[in-house]
Amino acid sequence: MVARAARSRARPALVWLLLIVAATLADGRAAPATAADYVLHANTALAPDDPIYKGLEQFSDRVAERTEFAVAVTIYPRSQLGKDEAVLELARAGAPVAVVVDGGRLARFQKEFGILQAPFLAKGYAPVRRIVTSDLFRGWADKLRTGSNFQVLAFNWWQGERHLLTNKPIKTPADLAGLKIRTPGAPIWTETVAAMGAIPAPSGWTEVHSLLEQGLIDGAEAQLSAVYGSKLYEVLNTVTKTGHINLISGLVTSARWFDSLPLRFRTILIEEAVAAGDMASRMIEASEKDFERRLIEKGMTVGTIDPTPFRIATEKVYEKLGYEKLHEIIEKQLLKE
Repeated sequence: MVARAARSRARPALVWLLLIVAATLADGRAAPATAADYVLHANTALAPDDPIYKGLEQFSDRVAERTEFAVAVTIYPRSQLGKDEAVLELARAGAPVAVVVDGGRLARFQKEFGILQAPFLAKGYAPVRRIVTSDLFRGWADKLRTGSNFQVLAFNWWQGERHLLTNKPIKTPADLAGLKIRTPGAPIWTETVAAMGAIPAPSGWTEVHSLLEQGLIDGAEAQLSAVYGSKLYEVLNTVTKTGHINLISGLVTSARWFDSLPLRFRTILIEEAVAAGDMASRMIEASEKDFERRLIEKGMTVGTIDPTPFRIATEKVYEKLGYEKLHEIIEKQLLKE
């Protein structure tokens, strides 16, 4: 009965996916001249000029090359396969999809993942990479796979530090009082934004621009590359560099689909996902100042402040969500200089 129920859930999901794929090759590339034996549909909320998308392009090209075009990866920017949560459900049902997703959204399946988006956990790519390539993290990924049918291909896709985006200068948490700030819907995100002094307004990333235009939210929080890629400079004028979340994401697919591949192809997917994650992350590191310059050229004010009041205000998030002990372990084992 359980297996029958799982099949019944997977069938409409797969039909829905096939309809979308038939309608568009959203990354704009031509279809392969010869049909691949296996096709993976990779979804991201980000735009084609974002370094993360460039990482997906490298992943697609290298997988095709190393598998002699037996495995094809098609890329869908701006959430064209659906919101991250919807694509995760497709993967869970066994569909051949992958999504660049943060740990906060995976926390409802495996709680430990949520700490990756905890406030002021780490600064910069190097320390957070140590976390997501550790034996501790591999244990979380194994439990995620066993319990929820998700295969983590790599989790070293760093998108940069998240900052506050508003239409007024922000200096302290008190300046956020009464402001509705868009954030992802996972508890680690909403609790962090609330602790910083704002009213969390969960919504999809692709909806942010229109919500701001309509006055339904007062601001958002994001990394600089995403601010530029989504043209939020058209509706907001101030970036406050709080660096409150160090955004690390992963490329996650269906364990069931992954297990259907020959072992050699599975190895290639994992190796190339890690390599592409490193490339995209280092590209973001190198481009941070350039994105800041571009935003200033578009009329935004980019302000640097002392984040200490925000760090102190968000310390309670670890206790509230039950991450205190895990935080101690990470600091002792993985965040040593």
